[in-house]
Amino acid sequence: MLYYALVFLIVALIAGVLGFGGIAGASASIAQILFFIFLALFVVSLVMRVARR
Repeated sequence: MLYYALVFLIVALIAGVLGFGGIAGASASIAQILFFIFLALFVVSLVMRVARR
């Protein structure tokens, strides 16, 4: 999931440099959503690992 967030971030950067504002904004939003989902799942997995011990 972090991979896809980075891919969308790169697409947003390239689209922003080329002047495609709508595509850049949409890609940046998708990257942000995926990154926060990744963080949430990462924290849940850490809590579950600590709870098992």
